Parts: sequence; C-alpha cells; structure tokens
Amino acid sequence: MIDSRGNPGRHAAAADSNHLLELAGDVVQRALAAGATGAECTIAEGEEFTANVRMREIENIQEAASRGVGLRILRGRNTGSSYTSDLSPEGIQHLIKSAIELADVTTEDPHAGLPDPEQLGAFPEDLELYSPDLETLETTRKIETARRAEDAALSADPRIVNSAGASFGTHLGRHVFANSLGFAGEYRSSYCGLSTVPVARDGESMERDSWSTIARAFDGLEDAEYVGRKAASRALRRLHPVKVPTQKVPVVFDQRAANSLLDNLFDAVQGMAIYRQESFLAGKLGEQVASEKLTVIDDGTLPRLFGSSPFDDEGVPSRRTVVIDRGVLRSYLLNSYAGRKLGMTTTGSASRGLSGNAGIGHGNFFVEKGVQTPEQLIAGIADGFYVTELLGFGVNIVTGDYSRGATGLWIRNGELAFAVSEVTIAGTLQEMLMGLEAVASDLEFRGSIASPTLKIGEMTVGGK
Repeated sequence: MIDSRGNPGRHAAAADSNHLLELAGDVVQRALAAGATGAECTIAEGEEFTANVRMREIENIQEAASRGVGLRILRGRNTGSSYTSDLSPEGIQHLIKSAIELADVTTEDPHAGLPDPEQLGAFPEDLELYSPDLETLETTRKIETARRAEDAALSADPRIVNSAGASFGTHLGRHVFANSLGFAGEYRSSYCGLSTVPVARDGESMERDSWSTIARAFDGLEDAEYVGRKAASRALRRLHPVKVPTQKVPVVFDQRAANSLLDNLFDAVQGMAIYRQESFLAGKLGEQVASEKLTVIDDGTLPRLFGSSPFDDEGVPSRRTVVIDRGVLRSYLLNSYAGRKLGMTTTGSASRGLSGNAGIGHGNFFVEKGVQTPEQLIAGIADGFYVTELLGFGVNIVTGDYSRGATGLWIRNGELAFAVSEVTIAGTLQEMLMGLEAVASDLEFRGSIASPTLKIGEMTVGGK
C-alpha cells in the first residue's frame, strides 16, 4: 500500500484517508468475487470555493463538495465500468452489478487489460501537492484578495472604465486508486487562484484583457495588486487595434498563445491519435520533426506543479519523458492500452475520470526554456506579429493544417508598436515546428502546460 502524500498531521484526515483506501480495496475484492477477472477502483473527493466580485462589490460566492467512486472491471478481454456518488453498501453493490452487466454486453478487445504488475508503483518523494493552510483560509480574506486585484486594475489608469470582475477560488481534493494486482495508493492536492478582467476605453475603442495567478498554497500567488495592474496594462495596450494587410512575416507567440500551440502538439503525440493514424506525427519516432531549438518534456514529478502526481490513473509511477529532443521526436505519451496497441510501453500517462477506460493525459508538459529574453527575441524583427490571443479551432492534427484568428501587437523595428485584431495566422504545424527560430527564457508554470515565448520565422498573417 502506498502511503498518503497529503496532510498526515491531522488524525481525522488520516482516518478518513484510511477509510477511502480500505473502501477502494473492498470494491475491487467484491468485484472479483462477483465474477470479474480484473478490477480498478478510483475514488475522488473535492471541496471548491469561489468568490466573485464586480465593481468592488461581492457578486456571488459558491461552495461545492463532491465524492464519487468509479469501477472498471475486466471479464477476460471484455470491460465494463460504472460510477456512483452513493457510498452506502447498497450503492456500492449497485456499482459492481452495473459494471459486471456492462462487461457482459461489450465486444472483446484483445488489447484490454491492466498494466503489467512490474510497472506499478509510485514516485517515492513528496511532491508537495497539498497545502493545509488553504483549509483554514478565512472567507473574508478570499473575498478581500479578489477585491484588491480588481481595485488595483480599476485604479491603474483613467481609461479603465469597467470590469468583468475578479475571482478568487480554492480547491482541496483527494485521489484514491486501487486495482486487483495489489496496488493501492492515494494523494491529496490543493490549489488556489486569482484572476481579474478589466475593461479599457478610449474614445470609441473598448477592449478587455485579463491576468491570473495560480499556486498550490496561498503564499505562492502573485500579489493581488500586481495581478490587477498587469491585467490593466494588458487591456490598455489592446486599445485602437488595426487590421494589417495580408503578408508573410515572423510571428512571435507570447506565453499564453504558445501554451495553446503546445496543447496542439500534445494532441499530436498522445498515443490514441498515433495508433488511429490521426496525427501528422504518426510513424515519425526518431525523425527530425522540429527545429533544433525545440525540446519538449513531459514531467509529472516536479514538486508543487499542477501536472504532478505520484502515480497515473492506472497506478503506474509518474516520470520524466523527453518527447522532442532538439527537434527529434523521441517518444509518444502512452497509457497501457495505447502501449499494447503500438507494441510499446506505457509512459505513465493514463488519465481518467470516475467512469470509463483510461485515456491519455500529460504531467507538466512544457518547452525547455532558451536564453534570450522576449525583448531580445523581438529586437531583431523589423516587421512582425506578436500574438497574445488565439481564437477559433482551425487546427487539423491529422494533416497539420493551421489557421486561427488572432489578436496581438505589431512589431516594428524591434519594438511593440500598435494593437492588431481581426486577423488570422496560417500555415501548417509541420512548417511551424521546423520554422521555430528562437525560444525565450520566460518559462512560467501557470498550469500543467507551459511554454516560454516562441518565435516562428515566417507565417501568413491574413488581414485586409
């Protein structure tokens, strides 16, 4: 049994933790007794709080708690799954019965199964995913933090005339997993976040933007006043945008826009897309698929980060996987099923909710940072487009075709000159990866996907 990596100092929490671990193991054993040849049980619980303010007044406060049990069973190579929020003996009995009945009517899948026993385990070190301080953080302080962020934005400049609000939220959770191969483990996690969305106006031009911060513990957040001022500056720089003529120029993706690009890359390297031949990177292992400037890593073992966990949703230890190494595709991201389909081994990337088979997720999926600052990266561009927001869904992972609406700032003579909106950027993901000319040094983890500022040598900017 894998010990908790959460908050062992509270006797009540430890007792409840033991109860959930025992329940998960009991569900597995009862499923086997009912005729399953293999079983996995997931238990998830969480408490969430959100305080929203607008124009310095409380708009609403929301609190919610949830707890559920999911069961996936095997009968030979047939699978069935069910879930319930009813943890009573009757509820658990119905859960097991439903999963067995579903397995009896599904089609046999030769690749279905649990991980190999030797693949099971957990990362041995404390990943610092839980902060007990969030349990006792006063509601008044949560509300006041949101109010301070919004007030800083509204006070930053006379042109900040309105607000779409500010929000402060917390989440406390526990994840428990057990299977019929003898694995049982659990961990706790927490995070809190703060964001604000000011509205700027100058004459007939009105724009809004936002800034947010997230951390495992309250003291890891950026200062509320900084969040407000940053959001205001982002809104102000969007005023009076123009629509530039269609042209081919260098395109720079700021951190948030680059994260979106990295999300597309994850879709292209996850094993389900690969074995279905629904990715432009299928069959490309060992090949140069990107510029030598690009190294992409998936790492679920980085302390305090948002994609970290001691084990994945099949009970396989989290790990560091180099996906692209200086432009060469080194690995796909796989769960056990995708690994068997491809004749490979799981990368500890299984991800699931309470119901259904495991899908594929990522840990902390990020681009390794470079050495230039964003300012240095921009300085060498005579004319180019600095993208701050991407719109629409014009990305085809199968072919690599890429066309999305974008807003941002025009680069002229190495400086950010004026706001740009109502344009598209177009190319292919293949061209974009190979055309990557520079990676900045500003890597920050504001979620489980993170990228520094990126510069693509040339793309088509479609305007007037």
